This record gives sequence, structure tokens and C-alpha cells, in this order.
Amino acid sequence: MMISDIDDFFQKGCGRCERFDTPDCATRFWARGLAALRDICRAADLTETVKWGHPCYMHAGRNIVLIGAFRDDFRLSFFNAALMKDPDGVLERQGPNTQHPDMLRFTSNEGPAKKQDVIHAYLEEAKAYARAGVKPPKDDSALDLPDELVQALDDDPVLAEAFHALSRGRQKSYVINLNSAKKSETRVSRIRKFRDRIIDGRGANER
Repeated sequence: MMISDIDDFFQKGCGRCERFDTPDCATRFWARGLAALRDICRAADLTETVKWGHPCYMHAGRNIVLIGAFRDDFRLSFFNAALMKDPDGVLERQGPNTQHPDMLRFTSNEGPAKKQDVIHAYLEEAKAYARAGVKPPKDDSALDLPDELVQALDDDPVLAEAFHALSRGRQKSYVINLNSAKKSETRVSRIRKFRDRIIDGRGANER
């Protein structure tokens, strides 16, 4: 079960895997660095809360950044990353399918202290967008749906209605998942397994 108390994350972990509250949890390994990130976010006058089992920092009613810990690194991820100018060139993409560089990635506990001034400047930039109500431009480009998904939507009106009602991000999660399969029969099998999830309004990676 994901945590709901902010201090639990820094002491025990996010609660999303079996390593929760064990010495093997990534938050134990990166404890000093995570604490430093927390201090920087608090000093920036951000509202601290918990979302999706992780520390989330808000301003003017908007999510600004999220802290996460992994086996090989820990991260400060920016919401609305398309707005960020990144003058220092420090932002990285979470993965190959991430549209915009959106995170500061650290591989040492000393990392946040070394980049404290940069982090503060980037937080102030993100806060300014939140106060002004500025949002990233909407991406209306059409998704390139796999042939198997197109056929499934043509054959199943209920599935088609549910899929087109999904947010673009959720639709994209299915496209990415299906395109990762090399064989057509694998994509067809995944679509069958995804049907109930799509009708429930969830993305491919949502529980």
C-alpha cells in the first residue's frame, strides 16, 4: 500500500514494492540526498504533500516537483516540463518516450547540495508559471495507432468509445506498450488484456 504520510517516504519508502521499510529500500541508500532535496523544496516556500506515494511540492494550487528514489539514482521531477527553459542544461528525460527533459537526476548524496542554486532558480521559474496560470501548449498531433488497435476499435464500439474518452497521455501509454511488441499476435493478446482497463478509464501502467 502506498504511503500517505510524508515522513514515511523518507524513513521507510514509498510503499509500492516489497522493499518498503527494509534496509534494501532505495530511500535508505539515498537518505542524505533526499533529505537535502526536501530541505531545498521547503526553503523555496512550496507546499509539501504526498501524491502517488511520493513527496510532491505545490505552489499556487499547482504541482511543481516530485521527489523519487530508485536503485541507481534519485530524482527531482518537474511537472509542466515543456515550459522549463533549462539554461544550465541539467534536465534529463525520464525515458526514451518522454517528450521533454523533466528531471534532475542525482547519483550521489552530495548532488543536491552541489546544485542547490540551480535547483532554487528552476523552482522559482516553475512557481512563476504556476502563479501566472501559464500551462504548456496542448499537443494535438494525432497518435499513430498500431493496426491491431485500429482493428480492435473498429470491431468493438464499446472499446472504441472508452479509448477515445481517455486522456492523450493514457492513450499514448497503450500505443507505447503495444508498439514495444515485435509480433502482431502479441499486440492482439495485449489488447484483449487491456480491454477492461481501458473501459475503466485507466492507462496501461495504472493499477
